[in-house]
Amino acid sequence: MRQILAVAAGLTVLAASACSAPTPPRAAAPSATPAGPATLPAPTGAHPVGTTVLHLTDTSRPDTWDLDVQARELKVTLWYPTEQRDGQRAPYMTPKESELLLKGSGIASAPYDTLSKTRTNAVQDADPAGRELPLVVLSPGFTKPMSTLTSLAEDLASREYVVAGIDHTYESYATTLSDGRIAECLACGSNSDPGFGAGLVQGRAADVSFVLDQLTSKWKHFDLIDRKRIAMVGQSIGGASTVAAMVKDPRIRAGIDMDGTTYARIPKSGLSRPFMFLGSQEHVPGGRDNSWDRDWKLLTGWKRWLVLSDAEHQSFTDIPLVADVIGLEPLPGMLPAARGAELTRTYVAAFLDQHLKSQRQPVLDKPSSRHPEVKFCPAACG
Repeated sequence: MRQILAVAAGLTVLAASACSAPTPPRAAAPSATPAGPATLPAPTGAHPVGTTVLHLTDTSRPDTWDLDVQARELKVTLWYPTEQRDGQRAPYMTPKESELLLKGSGIASAPYDTLSKTRTNAVQDADPAGRELPLVVLSPGFTKPMSTLTSLAEDLASREYVVAGIDHTYESYATTLSDGRIAECLACGSNSDPGFGAGLVQGRAADVSFVLDQLTSKWKHFDLIDRKRIAMVGQSIGGASTVAAMVKDPRIRAGIDMDGTTYARIPKSGLSRPFMFLGSQEHVPGGRDNSWDRDWKLLTGWKRWLVLSDAEHQSFTDIPLVADVIGLEPLPGMLPAARGAELTRTYVAAFLDQHLKSQRQPVLDKPSSRHPEVKFCPAACG
């Protein structure tokens, strides 16, 4: 999977190949005046946000990566609207998770617990508000914990969505399980194997279907979810997994792939549910990745192919938002972190509002002077 970081006149954020082995960057010297804790941007919706964590165990299948374990445990983080404005903000990640992510990414330019100090906006374990809200499943990139999509999740929850972010166990540098054990990245030792990407997205599709089963019938707040309005959004291999999950599970009405090379094959009959590609310049027609061009022809329903000029692979995640505190500097000319987050939130929310809430979104119809970085492919991008 593409990795976060590289060096160019210091440290910079980059993207490598979608399922390549991690290539750690050289560590930068620690700053003489380290930045304070990162703060995620405030949600843009009208509602305060609550969050809670569920640990779900699928006893119907062995773990995908640890074959000695006869059931697959998943950590699922939920975000949702709440009426509670005050209360303790949820942690971004634990100190140990921060340590393993920074070590795995080859970053030694900040204390290893730095990311655990990141300030979020959601109230921990607040009571949900609302009823029969649309559900959005989020799936992160390879080696990345679900927390790296927190800014997007909080924003969607403030706009009256229930958001379920899945940590796919053993596919990131650190996932804390129900008993406190840390599941590290067993899959990282296999990511150069033939067929790795295709197998991984099928495993994630199974994870998603299991989580949908649990949330829509067994979660204590299952009546918060409208079973007929479910979508999935993923970044990188999580985006590729969105395709796989939609092919497998008809409950997912709409999907977005954020900058992920696709691996699951769409049937020749096509995929007729709404779908959007949202990515970096690598995904223009004739670019480094031709999978979108291949799959575009098989998307037979409503579809969009949007490319953000000057974006890179992590522009759709929180990584640029926390770059300063871990000693990273963006390449000159790259999309600023705040702008990347704004564009991602705007277009993801517009897609979901149109297809899960039946609210037409003109921003999806044509290029906008307010968002000149967004190119509509295949005709108007290059």
